[in-house]
Amino acid sequence: MNTFRVWVRPLDYEYMVCVDGMDNARWLLDQLSSSFVFRSAKSINEEENSKLCTFQVPCNSSLPFGRFQKLLAAIPEVILLKVAAAT
Repeated sequence: MNTFRVWVRPLDYEYMVCVDGMDNARWLLDQLSSSFVFRSAKSINEEENSKLCTFQVPCNSSLPFGRFQKLLAAIPEVILLKVAAAT
């Protein structure tokens, strides 16, 4: 599998994951579900007029944001990009 770009940011009770391409998003969601246990993820949404897809993964105390970023960065196919802070 080729490498692809991923962005992640924390929301109130979820992590918003943005992936470059629907096939990549499906593959990544499958990888994440086998790496750690989460009850559900919201369905994958395709951004209009874009290849970007998003899905949300519930936050939990055993997977803080920094650890989730490290988990993503450890996947060889993932190029984890920084999200600019909102001002």
